[in-house]
Amino acid sequence: MKSKATLKQIAKELGVSVSTVSKALNGSPEISEPTKQRVQEYAKLKNYKPNVIGLNLKNRSTKTIGVIIPNILNSFFAKVFTGIEKVADEKGYKVITCISNESLEKEINILEMLSNGTIDGFILSVAEETQKLQQFNHFNSIINEGTPIVMFDRISDNVNCDKVVVDDLESAVNATEHLIKTGCKNIALFSAIDNLSVGKLRAEGFYKAIKDNGIPLNEKLIILTDNETDFDQKVVDFFKNNKVDAVFALDEHASVSALKLGLKSGYKIPETLSIIGFADGVWSKRMSPSLSTVSQHGPEIGEVAAKILIDKLESKDEAYTFSTTVINTELRQRESTRKL
Repeated sequence: MKSKATLKQIAKELGVSVSTVSKALNGSPEISEPTKQRVQEYAKLKNYKPNVIGLNLKNRSTKTIGVIIPNILNSFFAKVFTGIEKVADEKGYKVITCISNESLEKEINILEMLSNGTIDGFILSVAEETQKLQQFNHFNSIINEGTPIVMFDRISDNVNCDKVVVDDLESAVNATEHLIKTGCKNIALFSAIDNLSVGKLRAEGFYKAIKDNGIPLNEKLIILTDNETDFDQKVVDFFKNNKVDAVFALDEHASVSALKLGLKSGYKIPETLSIIGFADGVWSKRMSPSLSTVSQHGPEIGEVAAKILIDKLESKDEAYTFSTTVINTELRQRESTRKL
C-alpha cells in the first residue's frame, strides 16, 4: 500500500513552495499550466490525498494556541505558561502545551503536528539543540504558511516574528554593579547555560560592568559551561582554590550551587560572600540564607506574548509587522547580598 504524500513533501521534491503546490492542485490561475500539470501528476503518483479536516480548520479559527516550552523542570517556563493561560482564558482561547525537551527534532515534529489545522498560532521558546545547531528553517516554514509565531526568552534573530524578552545584558550589568557598589571586588561568574543566547548575553553584561568599573578581569573566577554536569565538576574545588567576595550566577542551578558550596567552604553570607542569581525560582526563597535574584517576571512575559499573538490572530490587517517587546527585570534583594 502506498504511503500518502503531504504538501510539504511534494514541494520539497519538486523544488517549489508549499503555496505553489496548494494552488496548483486547486487549479489556481496564478500558476502556469506546465507547473500545474507537473504538480498534479506528481501528487497522483505519490498518492496525495487532501486533508479535508485540516483544510476546514485552516479556513476558520480554532481558537487554540500552541505553546512549546523547552524544559518542564524550569520554573521560569512554568511561570510564563501561567501568564499565557491567563490571557488565553480571558480571550476565549484554549492552550495546547508541548515540551521540546531541548530537542531540535522534537521541536520540528511538534510544529508539523500542530500546524496542520490544530492551532491558530504558536508561542514558544527555542530549544537548546536548535540554538546550538543554528537551525531555524522550521520556524520560517511555519510562518510562511500563514501560522504566526511569538517567541519568548530564547529567540532567534534569523526568524521574522514577534518576540518578548527581558534585557538580559542590561540586567546582568545592573546586578554586577550592585555587587560592586556594596564593596565587592573579586567577583566570580558562574554559568551552566553558556550554550544559550540568554547565557551569553548575561555573561556579556557581567564583562561590561567589570570593565566599566575599572576592575581587572580574573579569568580564574570565570566558570562557563554548557550543562549542569560539567558545571558541577568544575566548581567542586572552586572556593578552596580562589579568593572571592561575590558570585554572580547566570542560572538557578549555578546560583544554588554557589550558595551551598560557599557555606560549605566556610564563607559567611553575605558578610564575606555575596551571591546574586538569575531567575527567581522557588529555591531562591527557600534556601537559607535566601537568595537575591534577578526576577524576569515570567507571568508578565506570558501575558504579553499571548496578547500579541491573539491580537495578530484577530486582526484583519494582512500586512504583518513584527516587534520585540522588552520586559523590565527586577533585582530582588534577599539575605545573600548586603544592602546598599
